[in-house]
Amino acid sequence: MDEFNSLLLLITSGLLLRFSLSLTGQAWARSHAQTVSFMILPVITYVITKTISGNIALSLGMIGALSIVRFRHPVKSALELIIYFDLITIGIATSVRTKWAIQLVLTTIAIIFAVKLAQKISQKYGKSFYRVSFNEGVAINTMEIISSEKIDVVENSKHLNNLINDRTTSEYVYRLTFENSNQINDFKKQIEDLKSIKKINIDIV
Repeated sequence: MDEFNSLLLLITSGLLLRFSLSLTGQAWARSHAQTVSFMILPVITYVITKTISGNIALSLGMIGALSIVRFRHPVKSALELIIYFDLITIGIATSVRTKWAIQLVLTTIAIIFAVKLAQKISQKYGKSFYRVSFNEGVAINTMEIISSEKIDVVENSKHLNNLINDRTTSEYVYRLTFENSNQINDFKKQIEDLKSIKKINIDIV
């Protein structure tokens, strides 16, 4: 029970830090990768500490193994790096104390699916638990809208990722990201009849 309470405290602490950054205007903390990372990384650190406590040789080995991932692999996102740390920690923890490896695996899987579930529930109420980012190294559905006038419905959309106001051509260029094709098709229906829109480019993966 004490271990469960510790894991719960770690996950909650990570979430609280994430929401604190988000509320103070740190937009980078709102992405999917950062949301999951803030929850998983404290658990990984906890398992590492429990695994190597009292064993100097294992401590040095763990540091060497983790440093290889950090400096040898080109990382696309924070989540990718943390998953590599996660996998290495699971392997080392299994050789020392299998219980910790199992707990880390189950906690990681639970967090990944819980974050996705929270996003689906939030979307039903017209909100978003996290934002989709171009910089996360994942395939996403995108829409580019070129308009001769400002479009309020687009600028107020939670999917808006980038806005360019070209004064030389008097055009507004909007770039939006979506999690699935249904979202992008529904949004297209809302705006496709607007006369100010010159062009809509859609990339569905």
